Amino acid sequence: MQRSPWSADAQQACLHQYHQAIQAAHQHIDSVFLNTPQVSFDALNEVVGANVLLKVETLNPIRSFKGRGTSYFVHEHVHEAKLVCASAGNFGQGLAYAGQQQGSQVTVFAATTANPLKLERMRQLGAQVELVGDDFDAAKDAAKAYAREYDYRYVEDGKEAEVTAGAGTLGLELSRHADPLDVVLVPLGNGALLNGIGLWFKANDVPTKIIAVVAAGAPAMDDSWRAGEVINADTVSTIADGIAVRKPVPEALELMQLSTDDVLQVSDEDILNAMKLAQLHAGLVLEPAGAAGLAALLAYPNKFAGQHIATPLCGSNVTEAQLQAWF
Repeated sequence: MQRSPWSADAQQACLHQYHQAIQAAHQHIDSVFLNTPQVSFDALNEVVGANVLLKVETLNPIRSFKGRGTSYFVHEHVHEAKLVCASAGNFGQGLAYAGQQQGSQVTVFAATTANPLKLERMRQLGAQVELVGDDFDAAKDAAKAYAREYDYRYVEDGKEAEVTAGAGTLGLELSRHADPLDVVLVPLGNGALLNGIGLWFKANDVPTKIIAVVAAGAPAMDDSWRAGEVINADTVSTIADGIAVRKPVPEALELMQLSTDDVLQVSDEDILNAMKLAQLHAGLVLEPAGAAGLAALLAYPNKFAGQHIATPLCGSNVTEAQLQAWF
């Protein structure tokens, strides 16, 4: 993908399309994923030196925000009896949950190194789980080949407009907060969450900055966004499996031209410190990818000092072994 500038008309058309789609999604997504808590903690604010609004996306049957996008996708594709996806765990859980509600058969491809807790929960939700390859992108290649061979519907996180619109409902809810937000810090994996939130705020023409956060050990989305073309990585090295992208989704990068003001990188150490901070001051256990936005506040304190910041805490699927190792 070589970056091609959006014309003014194309920008407006895209923003209008997603504004309408996000509003529609909020009417149809399973209510168990909607209107999640938006809370601030004085002790945490004092530590990071900013006024932080935490959007808690972990209090639902799959413990992540992914149910928003998958719920809306399945609602809009009720005729699809067999769905295939690749997942590090949370997207697969979301699609399995929505498929179970709708009566669709779901097959999820995951890496052999995937979080065993996430794998087991996908199976509990009725998904057929296939383990292929050493990382998410290897599993994605296998999932695409499987879907082509059997003519099943392949659902790609970051590419599907309905998934992005569903994730964007999180932005709709944030925009209802009484105090104006200076910045929203969004963990960046395949891009649906970032683009959904960003396009909602841009469509409403507010000055809030939308800043993506990637793991320093998985910078492909950052590198590609800055270069204006897809830059694949040979490997990734981060504890944040949910944002460990090696092969960016071209469609997500295109939308990032409209949705995103900046991208920041955080280390695994920053992420672990953010997870501990959330546990200490908010009583919340987060998985690494879910704490990436909070980690940016620790990694770049001068950049956000005194500002009103929001960030989604977007996943909490952590194994017992991980809890013991990290906490």
